Amino acid sequence: MTAVAQKTVLTGCLAPIDRGGLEQLIANGKANPKVIKTLKCRTVAEGKFRHANYIRNLAPYIVDEPPGLLGDDTAPNPSEASLAALGSCLAVGLHANAVHRGWIVNKLELELEGDLNITAVWGTGDVSEKPVGFTDVRIKVDMECEGIPKSEIDALVAHVKKWSPVANTFTRPVNLEVSA
Repeated sequence: MTAVAQKTVLTGCLAPIDRGGLEQLIANGKANPKVIKTLKCRTVAEGKFRHANYIRNLAPYIVDEPPGLLGDDTAPNPSEASLAALGSCLAVGLHANAVHRGWIVNKLELELEGDLNITAVWGTGDVSEKPVGFTDVRIKVDMECEGIPKSEIDALVAHVKKWSPVANTFTRPVNLEVSA
């Protein structure tokens, strides 16, 4: 077996994950379970409702609004971006947990949709009492793993939902401080 083959786990049609790296992350988390990592993003308004979000040393992540919300429709809007973050977080967890279990993943797709009332127009429209933000989010996971029954995949989905940082951000209160 080559060094590359020993270092990675084939995952069907998905790019391989470094199994040794995954196992090291697992060991680090178990060795120091109270570590907190602070993530950062700098958001810069570019005009209209288009914003460039600078994260680490990556190219800017653009967020915009659709024409119905007076944007130029050049990128996802903030609520859509939050659905993308949720779907990506769950997908990472599903893929990592499958590889950790030795499963071969042949397909992994998530479809997300969320309901929200936008009549407050960011606090400039109808500000009568109502829930602001998503009231319901539905996610359908389409995951196929070689030789793994649907019941085990369903159990994995429930496990990953419980441990997803972004899913937990959606489902529990978070201390949020906004200041000028």
